[in-house]
Parts: sequence; C-alpha cells; structure tokens
Amino acid sequence: MADPRITRMADVLIHYSLNLKKGDRLIIKAPYMALPLVHECYRAALEAGAHPEVHTLVEGLDELFYRYGSDDHFDAFSPREMVVAREYQAYLVIWGDYNTKQLSGVDPQKIRRSRRARTEFERIFDERTLKGELNWCGTQFPTHADAQEASMGLFEYEDFVYNACLLDKEDPVAEWRKIDAIQARIVKYLDTKKQFRIQAQDTDLTFSAAGRKWVNCSGQNNFPDGEVFTSPIENTVNGKIRFSFPGIYAGRAIEDIQLEFKDGKVVGASAAQGEELLQTVLDTDAGARFVGEIAVGTNYGIQRFTRNMLFDEKIGGTVHLAVGNCYPETGGQNFST
Repeated sequence: MADPRITRMADVLIHYSLNLKKGDRLIIKAPYMALPLVHECYRAALEAGAHPEVHTLVEGLDELFYRYGSDDHFDAFSPREMVVAREYQAYLVIWGDYNTKQLSGVDPQKIRRSRRARTEFERIFDERTLKGELNWCGTQFPTHADAQEASMGLFEYEDFVYNACLLDKEDPVAEWRKIDAIQARIVKYLDTKKQFRIQAQDTDLTFSAAGRKWVNCSGQNNFPDGEVFTSPIENTVNGKIRFSFPGIYAGRAIEDIQLEFKDGKVVGASAAQGEELLQTVLDTDAGARFVGEIAVGTNYGIQRFTRNMLFDEKIGGTVHLAVGNCYPETGGQNFST
C-alpha cells in the first residue's frame, strides 16, 4: 500500500512550492529510489495542466564520471540543462542516495572543476528566478542510505522527513502559510537593522547587512524549509566562529570547523578532521573565502543532526554561515564556483 504522505507531499510541492500553472514546462530530476514520489509529482503536474518531464538519475554514474572522466568532461555542461534554464517554468530536484559516500574518494579538484562548468547555467537560472520566470524546489525522499547517515532506521527516518515537511498536519499548505507570515515579520524587523553580532562559545562575529535584504524561506525553494537569511556586506565580516556540527562536502565530513575573518575574508581556518579538504574548498577561487550567506534556522520540528544540510541548516534556533557564492535576491555581490 502506498504511503499517503507521499501523495500529500507531491501535492504540496506542485501546488504550493512550485505553484505550477497550466501550460508550464516542468523538469523533475530524481534517482530511481524516489520513483514513488516522482509518480505522484508527475500525476499532480498533469492534473494542474502542466507539461512534466522526468530526468532519472542512474545510480553510480557520478562515481564513474569522476573516475574515468577527463578534463574535457569536467569542463563540459549538458546542453539539455541549458535549455531547461532558458525555457522551462519549473524545476524540481528530488534527492535520495543509495550511497552517501560514493564521492568521498574523489579528488576535490575534479569536483571543483565540474562545478565551475555550471557557472553560465546558474547565472541564467538565478536571473530567471529573480524575474519570476522560473520556480524551483529541492526536496528529500527518504532512503535507507540517508536514514543510515542520520543514524536512524528507515521507518523512523520517514517519520522524521515527513513530519519536518508538516505532512502529519491536516492541511500542510495552511501550516506553511502560517510559517510564511511569522517569518515575514521576522524579515521585516531584520531589514531595519544594519549591524549584527553573533556570540556563542568560541564565537564572536560581527557584520553589516545595511542595504541587503533578508529572505523568508517557507517552503518554496526547499522542502522542508524554515530559515531566514541574507548576504552580508562583503568586507564587513570580522571575528571568529566555531561550528558545532560538521560540514559535509561530497559525502566527506569536516569536523569542528573554526574560521577567523578580517575585513570579510577568511584569514584563518582549522578543523579537527578534514582540514586539508577545508583548505581546498577555501582556495576554490577569489570569492571562496568571503561569506555568501548568513542565516537563522526556524524549524523547531527538526531537533536532531542528520548530516543532511537540507534539514540541519533549518534546525530552530541555530545560526549557519556559508562561504562562497551569494544569493542574488539578497543584493549580495560575492560570487564563487
């Protein structure tokens, strides 16, 4: 018997997150493990009068790509994806791993090079998103591998994911609209402030967000959601910050990260585990040592660390910071691949 929460999740994604309209062209990217959700999203899109297409991600291809690919492959980017960025109205990515460690042995330089090839795609994608021409959302389908990564059994993890999405509520959309209204008031307040200071154990960080916008995240681009974020003025971040939770990069954990900033730039960085990888990430390009995002998590339904950033960065009452590329809707000016 199909899990009714999957049907409910699809309806929320199509009608609320993506706000799909008649005639819209939608691409759904998902692994085979997520086919139950793909089927329901496809059904809901058709009922909305949209034109859905499915791009199924085959297990193991990413590992093969980095193992046998050459620089020519890493520097190339799919023409089909460029068509989607230029012409489609909706983009849905469903995550779900069969092996969360499949890229943990890959040279980070290869991953960096491949991601750099996405620059033009991301520019067009962001530009059309800002204009309201393209809606997108990323979500998680619970799999055994992701459950194991979170130290849960599959059934427990399913409950965790679906409850974080508020699918246990009678009317999830109404609940997300309530959250949107609450966070709109938070954003309105934060937009009136210029100077900020974050203090915690081994953390004392200051920055300015004068003239920048705080963004209300309430289920449109991530599902589940629950955060407000901005991009600080690039040269105003000063001080130090220590992260309680590890950062996850291509399946590899970087533990106990400590960063020191001066005039916006990371001038000191250490980690108890994965420090070499941390330095590699920070040396990606000129923008990689500057802050692209500072955010506050507001989802108090997420109360445990799962090693999945979709959930972990939303934990209610937490603060997270990301170096590198900014989000254009904030007015940020830092760019990185």
